[in-house]
Amino acid sequence: MVRIGVVVAVLLFAAARPATAESPAERGRYLVNTIMACGNCHTPRDADGRPIADKALSGGLTFTTPAFVATAANITGDVETGIGGWSDAEIKRALVEGQRPDHGHLAGVPLAAIMPSSFYKALLPGDLDAVVAYLRTIKPVRNEVPAPVYKAAVRRDPYPDAEAGFDEATFVDPVRRGAYLATIGHCMECHSAWSRGVSDFTTGLGRGGRPFPPRAGTPEGTPPSIAANITSHPTAGIGAWTDAEIGRAITLGISRDGRTLKPPMAFGFYAGLKDGDLAAIIAYLRTVPPLQ
Repeated sequence: MVRIGVVVAVLLFAAARPATAESPAERGRYLVNTIMACGNCHTPRDADGRPIADKALSGGLTFTTPAFVATAANITGDVETGIGGWSDAEIKRALVEGQRPDHGHLAGVPLAAIMPSSFYKALLPGDLDAVVAYLRTIKPVRNEVPAPVYKAAVRRDPYPDAEAGFDEATFVDPVRRGAYLATIGHCMECHSAWSRGVSDFTTGLGRGGRPFPPRAGTPEGTPPSIAANITSHPTAGIGAWTDAEIGRAITLGISRDGRTLKPPMAFGFYAGLKDGDLAAIIAYLRTVPPLQ
């Protein structure tokens, strides 16, 4: 009864106050620092693998693959080494097309395929504007990252839901809202079947199996982490998990059996998800066809 009384009091207090609209920069802060988890790649880490807070988003992890070697770019407002000299349109193009501007550092060089532009293509116009607005507020940090080395042409696998697009009017359905969040969160970039650098979003959506080498700071000999099956399959996937168990895995990085999940699972970012957004993501995951 006490809890109910407190909730009622809070609701009455809230109703008596004028609603405060969320600014674009605030919305962008939320997206960048939770579901999009930009700092998971773009923030540098110390020798023990911990993010360096005062250098947030100034260039981070280096990815070495058969197709390229690339370091996550500096996306702070530094003019010479970051995106401070880019227009809003150029930042948006980088996000949704993976293409740098035709001027400045690395002019015209495409972003490496690790940049999930195929998923960010789904960003609603307002959210895309919000992300740009927030990036404009980031403290400029001078940090020139190494230029990418491409051993093959950059290829991006289209993501079906992003190609189809989303309509915010449909978000009254938690499943559609969750599908949108999971898309801009590029969850299936890691969790879908993957072979020889090609993702299978058609017959392998959510099946997992993609290996990720250990990050810097992990003990020598640590095996790669393997992306889990997050389909609704009752044994191979998460179909038998409760909502609470799925939510704990997403936000705390603890599996159903108590194991701690390994990077690159970005549960440190997902911990900041609003309750409604987390519930919507779980509702969407319940609809992912079962695969073994």
